[in-house]
Amino acid sequence: MEVNPPKQEHLLALKVMRLTKPTLFTNIPVTCEEKDLPGDLFNQLMRDDPSTVNGAEILMLGEMLTLPQNFGNIFLGETFSSYISVHNDSNQVVKDILVKADLQTSSQRLNLSASNAAVAELKPDCCIDDVIHHEVKEIGTHILVCAVSYTTQGGEKMYFRKFFKFQVLKPLDVKTKFYNAEVILTCHTDEVFLEAQIQNITTSPMFMEKVSLEPSIMYNVAELNSVNQAGECVTTFGSRTYLQPMDTRQYLYCLKPKKEFAEKAGIIKGVTVIGKLDIVWKTNLGERGRLQTSQLQRMAPGYGDVRLSLEAIPDTVILEEPFHITCKITNCSSERTMDLVLEMCNTNSIHWCGISGRQLGKLHPSSSLCLALTLLSSVQGLQSVSGLRLTDTFLKRTYEYDDIAQVCVVSSATKVES
Repeated sequence: MEVNPPKQEHLLALKVMRLTKPTLFTNIPVTCEEKDLPGDLFNQLMRDDPSTVNGAEILMLGEMLTLPQNFGNIFLGETFSSYISVHNDSNQVVKDILVKADLQTSSQRLNLSASNAAVAELKPDCCIDDVIHHEVKEIGTHILVCAVSYTTQGGEKMYFRKFFKFQVLKPLDVKTKFYNAEVILTCHTDEVFLEAQIQNITTSPMFMEKVSLEPSIMYNVAELNSVNQAGECVTTFGSRTYLQPMDTRQYLYCLKPKKEFAEKAGIIKGVTVIGKLDIVWKTNLGERGRLQTSQLQRMAPGYGDVRLSLEAIPDTVILEEPFHITCKITNCSSERTMDLVLEMCNTNSIHWCGISGRQLGKLHPSSSLCLALTLLSSVQGLQSVSGLRLTDTFLKRTYEYDDIAQVCVVSSATKVES
């Protein structure tokens, strides 16, 4: 009959505790009216309770703090801190003690130990303490692996380890939307508006310390989340920038290509990198968390081989009186030179002034030219500027441009009254 040897007891004990901020102590006030049977008994007990606030005993929130009673939740972007203690429970002196702490995630294994050097000896009732910190950058299952190796007085090498599994949760839900300025304004056609919707999906309020957009090298960014009141910049979210559980807040940013990129029409085409959001928040008692999104990308609007945009146009014009606009024509091709001819076609309300079919000359790749045009409107109201045609004589290809912009046409009498 085979007999298994008894399991050997280790001389060292390992204890691991997560370090978190305490919480404010709360109690449930129990009170009654003086004419009730207990009289003033309940009120007196609350006044004698050291956890209540003097003069405000019926408030649930007290002045005392409570140490964590469980492991709690860990959210992405927060700093995970843990206290590791190895205690010598025996009456022997052990030598060459090495404590190692690793964090295993779904994609990597990280060494969190402050030092990888062994401690020469550990006397009875003494301990080795270490505090580890790690900024959590992945969601899902994490395993803290604590391993201890040492040598007994008899020269026997001993080794044991413990595993502590915990889940990392997602604190925020971030959604982004892009809007091209060309849809809204006929000028500044390269501007891009980014709307970021940030939702608190935790169970506690958050103080939003910072939400900023770090643009890529191609863009300059302007935040549109504040207004100027009496010469002072005031946030649109008010003085208390708290985000309650399941609440959503929208942030708006305007991005404009830098001059060196805006002048090269072929660069901002297809999928372009806009930048990334940097979000910093604080929870109860000032615990900080930080998240950075991956690089945000957008599909730049396609303009074909030739792009026509407006540089200047009046908002209001007078009926049957000529007005001027300035157009910018850009060769979006990176290889081919174009020889362009401009044709101006009248519509029911818009009439072009000048010679139609004139030669604009050769336009080299990624270059542009500005063109001043004159036109008038024969109909009042909001009129659409249409009827421009560009023909590339090399390829015999014609590009049509309608609904370029809109102008408000008023009579001369209306203009004088205004």
